[in-house]
Amino acid sequence: MANHVQLTVNGADIPLAPAPPHTTALDLLRERGLTGTKEGCAEGECGACSVLVARPGTDRPTDWVAVNACLIPAAALDGQEIVTAEGLAAGAADGELHPVQEEMAVRGGSQCGYCTPGFVCSMAAEYYRPDRCAHPAGDTGAEHGPNGFDLHALSGNLCRCTGYRPIRDAAFAVGAPGEDDTLARRRDEAPPAPVATSYTQGERTFVRKDTLADTLRLLRERPDATVVAGSTDWGVEVNIRSRRADCVIAVDRLPELRELRTGSGHVEIGAALTLSEIERGLAGSVPLLADLFPQFASRLIRNCATLGGNLGTGSPIGDSPPALLALEASVVLAGADGERVVPLAEYFTGYRQSVRRPGELIRAVRVPLPLSPVTAFHKIAKRRFDDISSVAVAFALDVRDGTVRKARIGLGGVAATPIRALATEAALEGEPWTEATVEAAARVLRGEGTPMSDHRASALYRSAMLGQSLKKLYAQTTAEVSA
Repeated sequence: MANHVQLTVNGADIPLAPAPPHTTALDLLRERGLTGTKEGCAEGECGACSVLVARPGTDRPTDWVAVNACLIPAAALDGQEIVTAEGLAAGAADGELHPVQEEMAVRGGSQCGYCTPGFVCSMAAEYYRPDRCAHPAGDTGAEHGPNGFDLHALSGNLCRCTGYRPIRDAAFAVGAPGEDDTLARRRDEAPPAPVATSYTQGERTFVRKDTLADTLRLLRERPDATVVAGSTDWGVEVNIRSRRADCVIAVDRLPELRELRTGSGHVEIGAALTLSEIERGLAGSVPLLADLFPQFASRLIRNCATLGGNLGTGSPIGDSPPALLALEASVVLAGADGERVVPLAEYFTGYRQSVRRPGELIRAVRVPLPLSPVTAFHKIAKRRFDDISSVAVAFALDVRDGTVRKARIGLGGVAATPIRALATEAALEGEPWTEATVEAAARVLRGEGTPMSDHRASALYRSAMLGQSLKKLYAQTTAEVSA
């Protein structure tokens, strides 16, 4: 592995040197004159920095995936193929715009223009989604257009002029890519393969190994290293808090961490699969996770974020732990000396602390089968999408013949760690699934955890929302039964 990192951007090779290893893709692009990629928040919330990356596809060899360039270390894109807003019109005739750019211009979607390149890149990723045009023309609504465009593709992009209607009009007006579209044809070829990377400037190093075994050996040598996958958490630390690591080890492309398998006893989800990849791979077969994914940040974030990263940070307000606790999931921890399986309910030991030992990685998450038939994920936040939860509640109940045979409830935002609502589970199990039972259990649920007051919500509000969440679940299931 030579000390050389090179990205292919709009068809041209761009070296990382002499920039330091912590340089983000956004900063590298702007330093090379590609100033269409903007910095708005540097936290992955505004989407002004979005670019397209060629990634392994589902229906085709390659998918064009939109990501936040402000969060990803440029070194993590070593050998990868990137397209910015400037490169979108490369396949068009001289002087012509890309169809997405054209629609944004003629329908007034550009407005002040600051956010436009980011919107255009996110919109282009949806434009090139292989099954978009197969969406039934009659199945439309506020969030889906007659052309199959899913507005959730733009959930991570913010317009500072608050002029979303013309942007939506542009999204719903784009047609299908033409046969002469260079980027559309590119989808029929394989994306660049991951490459081993070792890049050092001064005393700081960015490393990506070829295999899990090599990575674990390096971790044993460097237990102080920072491990990154999608970098949606570490990227914020670098940008906002000026954190720097002497050694960063990337695990996002390790094949051993990117498998999705369903066996007779469990579903095993690779820790480095992105949430978008998991969502597509499971295709709704785990309903609780299918309920979670649309509420987890934005599509831009889900295109990079991983379950391994979400669990590895140990945040008490992470969205996936409550759902995985309700599913009775376990984590597979891999170290140089072997693997061990730990129930997620025993994984967290304190605020951002866990049983994971120095030198260990989360290799996979296992969800046992069969699944409980009654599930729901309730996220209480100030915005419907792309927000941090004040409280998150996940339910997985087995209700048969009117009786709660089994209850599992995961909670986030009410303690120093994600927790199971054990007292509420006990109050439900063996009882009839009736309004009286739910009222009594809701009183118990309001007392679970040790909620605190902060800028997102008061302790009293959090407790109240816990009880209301169970009542909402009962109302939803009663309506379903009546229907």
